Amino acid sequence: MHLIQILLPVRDNDGRPFGPHPFEEIAFTLSKKFGGFTGYTRAPAEGRWETSGKTQHDDVLVVEVMVDTLDRAWWTAFRKGLETTFRQTKVIVRAQKTELL
Repeated sequence: MHLIQILLPVRDNDGRPFGPHPFEEIAFTLSKKFGGFTGYTRAPAEGRWETSGKTQHDDVLVVEVMVDTLDRAWWTAFRKGLETTFRQTKVIVRAQKTELL
């Protein structure tokens, strides 16, 4: 089993908040394909990273999905769609092997 985590920006690169539509569409897509998802939408997390000696930051929402098998091609295409929707160079979509206890 894998836990898929998706880090989505709250605002675009000009600081304008995204409306609810892209997040609702993601929720619909993941629920329909995988039977559910978890979205940490009440308090954005803060992401920070270094680029060319400058600290960048974003407020992000975390979305998680648990899957039995990892379909890398589907997740790669989904990530590329998110990058277009959110106008980002890279949206983090990561998978962790996990075990239910």
